[in-house]
Amino acid sequence: MPDQVLDLSRSVFAKTAVGQQEVQTRALKLGPLPRRLLILVDGKRSVSELTGFVAGSDINVLLTELLDKACIEATAVLPASAAPKTPSAEHKSSLETDLVNYFLEKLPDASTRSAKEVEMAKNFMMNTVNTIFQPNTRLTLLESIFACKTVQDVRNVYPKWTDTMNASAIGARRMPEFREKLLQVL
Repeated sequence: MPDQVLDLSRSVFAKTAVGQQEVQTRALKLGPLPRRLLILVDGKRSVSELTGFVAGSDINVLLTELLDKACIEATAVLPASAAPKTPSAEHKSSLETDLVNYFLEKLPDASTRSAKEVEMAKNFMMNTVNTIFQPNTRLTLLESIFACKTVQDVRNVYPKWTDTMNASAIGARRMPEFREKLLQVL
């Protein structure tokens, strides 16, 4: 079967007539995540772009379900030039790390921050994660933030929080705003 050998990660999908019908009638009784993914499939977004909308779930399982029910079909396969993108992704990661370090170096001495400011920073970080991603889908990060007792603990979690937020298109777009607000109390 061609669907079984299809490289889902490099494919672009579009709704079929069955998929269009399902969006309007809900006849197939799809769960919330497959339905969300079906609605978002537009023949333009790549699988990597769609992944951000179903964070915490295996997109391959969801795509396979939609393919099996004939709700979507592959309309294009992106070239295997993902390998050349890796160095630039590493370069981008290096730049982001430098940026994180730059902001951390500019912060005031940790001893100047009160316990209230530590709590405010922790709450802000947890709230932004739960706003950008589905609530409680980034449990490891949320647990790390919750476990912070001192300003330095929160500052140690800051790079991981930044990486997580930048993993989402919405989070990356709003990162300057989030960073500005967080650094006022961090």
